[in-house]
Amino acid sequence: MNAGFTPEPAQQQQQQHQFEPLYVPPNAEPDENIRHSLFGEILDWMLAPLLLLWPMSIAITYLVAKSIANQPFDDALEDRVTVLGQQIRTVDGKTVGQLRTAGRDILRADDVDSVYYLLAGPAGEHLDGDRDLPRPRANRAGEPARSGTVEFRNDTIHGTPIRVAYAYVNLDPLHERTASPAPSLALVQVAETLDKRAHLANEIIKGVILPQFIILPVILALVWFALSRGLSPLAELQQRIRARPQDDLSPIDPRQVPEEISPLVGSFNDMLERLGKTVEMQKRFIADAAHQMKTPLAGMRMQSELALREVDPAEIHRSLEQLAKSSESATRLINQLLALARAENQPQAGLAFDEIDLAAVARETVQDWVQASFAHQIDLGFEPPANDDERVMIAGQPLMLREMLSNLIDNALRYTPAGGSVTVRVRSSGEHALLEVEDTGPGIAPTERLHVFERFYRILGSNTQGSGLGLAIVREIAQQHGADIDIFNNPRSVSPRFPGSLFRLTFPPPVGEPDHAD
Repeated sequence: MNAGFTPEPAQQQQQQHQFEPLYVPPNAEPDENIRHSLFGEILDWMLAPLLLLWPMSIAITYLVAKSIANQPFDDALEDRVTVLGQQIRTVDGKTVGQLRTAGRDILRADDVDSVYYLLAGPAGEHLDGDRDLPRPRANRAGEPARSGTVEFRNDTIHGTPIRVAYAYVNLDPLHERTASPAPSLALVQVAETLDKRAHLANEIIKGVILPQFIILPVILALVWFALSRGLSPLAELQQRIRARPQDDLSPIDPRQVPEEISPLVGSFNDMLERLGKTVEMQKRFIADAAHQMKTPLAGMRMQSELALREVDPAEIHRSLEQLAKSSESATRLINQLLALARAENQPQAGLAFDEIDLAAVARETVQDWVQASFAHQIDLGFEPPANDDERVMIAGQPLMLREMLSNLIDNALRYTPAGGSVTVRVRSSGEHALLEVEDTGPGIAPTERLHVFERFYRILGSNTQGSGLGLAIVREIAQQHGADIDIFNNPRSVSPRFPGSLFRLTFPPPVGEPDHAD
């Protein structure tokens, strides 16, 4: 392994900006331009429809008021048409209107509107009334006029709008009992201007609209008050969270919040739980690191003090050798602590997984450990897949995989006695890729196999120096890659004293099929 550990530039940059947003759109506006008030949003969505519906309400009220105002005046016009229709008679074969002067005065007696009337005979001849009062237009499709039915229309006289009621009076009382195809019909019309109608419609509108000007501010005040009361639980929740001690990561009771924000509180509690686990893991890591660093640092201090007190060059040299070994052990411990911290703080979602050839990564890693195997007098070998052209593809991060395999090789070299062998093997089994590290060391008892992956765990009775972190790093990186780890005895070992160990990592197939176009 390397004598020192230096974070890569990308990792340093990631550490410096770990609290920045993960993604910022190219044209993103500053936070002050995109933040919105929930209170303001709800108020806008409530008031905008209200302010839109208010003029519509005024328009509908005006139409309804006009309809209400027209009805009593139309009834009065209908009564006048009926009375006038009774004044038309046929005398000696001539149609005449029998309306007297007093009747005309009563008919026109109106202090506000001007009243017009017209009596016309079957041939359209003028019998009585205002000649310039417009007559009804001819019925469409040649439909015959209906007698006895009072109808209404809007028209103008002398440029003034008027409301006209008219009816056709049957002058032949026997027509309904005969089959005569052409009855004699006289026209009766009564019209008036629209001043009283407009005045009544305006009074109705005033009676409806003026209270709305009083009610609308009251409604706005009630909406404001209701929103303030409805959003007050959010402010209370904010105060409770702000009043917490900074080390309090206990979950928020969802029963103390409104049902609508209960999912948000649940997600916040999940985040607190994950944060609590992260903080606890960091605290445990710091405590373990501090505990483990005491031994090599104390040894280095003791050896340096001994070297300072010695006058014999041989003893000084021996103390310096011990000091160098202690510093090497401390350096390795620090490197492994940093490697473990990096592995634990890079969840799977944060790794840039690529489709890589596992055999190529394993071959390069084994080459890095050839010189170390010579120093241990151990035969280090690599066995590629059976078919030289076969590529064992997995989805992974090459740097982390090399760190994992380096710790497996280092563990095997440390526990394998001189003259033994360590073999790294890559092969495929169906859709899965297998990475195996095989040694001829003392092996691992079945009862110890679950514990060797714990941090700082050392098997009792082993005299090999180590920090107990290598296999913990292996487990962490394997979990990030979705790989399973199994430990067996070496099936190729022939020594009962040294049954050896076989570490097997089973990787899942990559998501996509490998591209063989090249």
